Amino acid sequence: MSDPILVEITRGGIVESFHHGAVAVVDADGGSVLALGDIDRPIFPRSAVKGFQALPLIESGAADRFHLTDAEIALACASHSGEPRHVGAAASMLGKAGLDLHCLECGAHWPMGDKAARALAGEGKSPLPLHNNCSGKHAGFICVAVQEKIDPNGYIQPDHPLMREISAALGAMTAFDLSKTARGVDGCSIPTYAIPLRNIAHGFAKFATGQGLAPERAKAATRLRKAVAAEPFMVAGTDRFDTVVMEALRERAFIKTGAEGVYCAALPEAGLGIALKIEDGAGRAAETVMAALLRRFLKLDGDAAAVIAARTDHAMKNWNGIEVGRMRAGALLNG
Repeated sequence: MSDPILVEITRGGIVESFHHGAVAVVDADGGSVLALGDIDRPIFPRSAVKGFQALPLIESGAADRFHLTDAEIALACASHSGEPRHVGAAASMLGKAGLDLHCLECGAHWPMGDKAARALAGEGKSPLPLHNNCSGKHAGFICVAVQEKIDPNGYIQPDHPLMREISAALGAMTAFDLSKTARGVDGCSIPTYAIPLRNIAHGFAKFATGQGLAPERAKAATRLRKAVAAEPFMVAGTDRFDTVVMEALRERAFIKTGAEGVYCAALPEAGLGIALKIEDGAGRAAETVMAALLRRFLKLDGDAAAVIAARTDHAMKNWNGIEVGRMRAGALLNG
């Protein structure tokens, strides 16, 4: 099946470029509400499923034992920009568990946020694992390991007891047998599994509603969603799509980006889960599609409507500030 065009980029009155992709919108019963493209082809969801991977942080009792704040819980779901508040929260999580950055196995990279990266370089410093956009997720893993008396050494390996627990949560949420699918290595070195968009979207519908989940898991999902809604800055950072949109929508939407053009969302009031994949991996297109889907499936008005509309169809400008074209969601995304 060929995936349809979901996003167009115009210049001079014609379409200059376009992005193909697939979209699955599923309700908590598993019913398909919208299916565009091949939603049964397994894809790597990458960081978009960090909310599922953070469930053991709540369920194990680690979040309560270490008195994690909403900001720290939100960071466990984050692909953050490496700004000072992100780095400080990751260090705080580790400190509360009695450990430090040396136990992190995510690797180090320059902050994703340009301002944060320039500031770090301007101070003549090198990036630490705490600056890794996944450091909050990994700090959460470490908290679970300490709570459950698991030696965290080597936790990024697929057969490590901690990673088996994290992967089991992912498999259960998506109702997909991870032992029978392709497994890769994510950017932060943990396993990533190929899962169909249909299954991922259903997992997010359950994450949104608690329907089909055991009571403790439903409570954990709610706590994660509420923490992210309270602290959307921690999930991404300054001017980032996830942060800006969730600052506008708060508990109405839990959204999360993943590498290579993946985006997912849980919409509690609509009882829906969303999963999408842009064929060419373009993040700009994934954001545009997600904005269009939020506009389609949520009743928006006022500032929230303006925030989403500005990311569904917006001007593209050159270095002189001259509008040279537009990026817009394709007609198939209009409800």
